[in-house]
Amino acid sequence: MMVFLENETSIELNIDYLDIAEQVVSQVLINESCPFEAEVNILLTDNKGIHDINLSARDIDSPTDVLSFPNLFFDKPALFQVKEEEMADIIDPETDLVILGDIIINLERVISQAVEYGHSKLREYAFLIAHSMYHLCGYDHMTEDEAKEMEKRQELALSMINITREIPD
Repeated sequence: MMVFLENETSIELNIDYLDIAEQVVSQVLINESCPFEAEVNILLTDNKGIHDINLSARDIDSPTDVLSFPNLFFDKPALFQVKEEEMADIIDPETDLVILGDIIINLERVISQAVEYGHSKLREYAFLIAHSMYHLCGYDHMTEDEAKEMEKRQELALSMINITREIPD
């Protein structure tokens, strides 16, 4: 598993962005029994940066907290089946790893949502990565049942690496 992280903002949360991202990504992939050696790209940005991406990629003219851009598409969540002829399109030729997709996190929203939800910035940052990872693994939250399933999986992954709501800033 490899996480490529790029930070295009000067916002500082005083946490180890890469270490936390690697812990969350790894735990989600373990929990979902991902059969691939995988890579995930994470971009840290601000309201303006994510607004611009949201507008150009999704035609939504507003900032958001996190965006997920899966590289694999699933018949069922976490059913990691790729046809042999599709493998060349999903393998990074430099790393030989399967590219699961891209995650874009708005650090301004990490700060405001940590306050809003009454937990640490570390927990909010980790939560947004877990949330996006489940999107990259084929989960969604379009129905109430789907949302409950995603929430359950996100909380399990975070609890397994001891990132709880009780962690102080």
